[in-house]
Amino acid sequence: MALRSYKGIYPTLGRSTYIDKSSVIVGDVTLGDNSSIWPLVAARGDVNKIRIGARTNIQDGTVLHVTRVSESNPEGYPLIIGDDVTIGHKCMLHGCQLGNRILVGMGAIIMDNVVVEDDVFIGAGTLVPPNKRLESGFLYVGNPMVKKRPLKQAEIDFLAKSAQNYVALKDDYLAD
Repeated sequence: MALRSYKGIYPTLGRSTYIDKSSVIVGDVTLGDNSSIWPLVAARGDVNKIRIGARTNIQDGTVLHVTRVSESNPEGYPLIIGDDVTIGHKCMLHGCQLGNRILVGMGAIIMDNVVVEDDVFIGAGTLVPPNKRLESGFLYVGNPMVKKRPLKQAEIDFLAKSAQNYVALKDDYLAD
């Protein structure tokens, strides 16, 4: 795995994390317990911080980045991802905040200063423009995204199950 420091700040890993050898994790990045980073993920915590919660999985080819601190934006936009989150293949998350039990479909793009509340599905290929708030309990799809419909109880239940599936898979990889 390629863990790299930036200006003396090195990534911090929780217990029992898995990071594929082909991924690059740089700087102020913290991974929660039982989280996983899959092939070809790039996470650059260089000009701001990245926080990834427990049991969260970041799938193949995803880019995680942040927005720098500036005079007009004194905090910048860090990237904050909660617990039990599944980020699908080839997503781009940039300076946004995701709550808990979220599924981000393949190829989705979530931009600066977006806040995604708990228990949300974001469909494959969805573009979430800057400064949006996605309300808990809904499916969002489209380019640009639209609030499609309330989630069914089975879908809400699946959010935690998806994260648990990836905890089991990363445990297989760690044991191999």
